[in-house]
This record gives sequence, C-alpha cells and structure tokens, in this order.
Amino acid sequence: MELKLKVGKKGYIIIPKAVREIAGIREGDEVLLEVGDEITLKPLRRSDPERLRSALGDHADRISRLEGAREPKPGELSGVHLEEEFSS
Repeated sequence: MELKLKVGKKGYIIIPKAVREIAGIREGDEVLLEVGDEITLKPLRRSDPERLRSALGDHADRISRLEGAREPKPGELSGVHLEEEFSS
C-alpha cells in the first residue's frame, strides 16, 4: 500500500492518525528511518502488517473520495482524522 504525504516546512511529514494507531506508534516512540534507493520508516515496536495494509487502504479510500472536491469546511474531515493532526 502506498500513501501520498506532503512535506511541510522544515521537512516535516505527518503520519496519519489511522496509520499511527494501527502501527502502534505513540507520541515519544522511536522509529527507524532507512535511507537507500528508497526511504523507509519503521516503528521499533512490532505491528500486524496485514492489519496495517487494510487500515491504509481504508484511509486512502476515504482520502481519494475527497480529491477534486471543494475546500472542506471545518469539521467535515473529522472522519478521516485530519483535523486532529493540525490542532494544538
């Protein structure tokens, strides 16, 4: 499964909440960044790859339904866990 993410200021990327939950990544956890022909990010705790693939597919489906849509209004994206990513 592939998930398209946008790199923000200072090189930040946001791992969607649904992905973090399935992968078991919580604030303060460590991840392993492997750089070679590709860049790979791996949580240092174990997760179920099939559950992760399924959750990523579901998340990508919800996001793809929004492509080409008008600018969302506050609250409309709560079902795809984006609003929580930018709060605080």
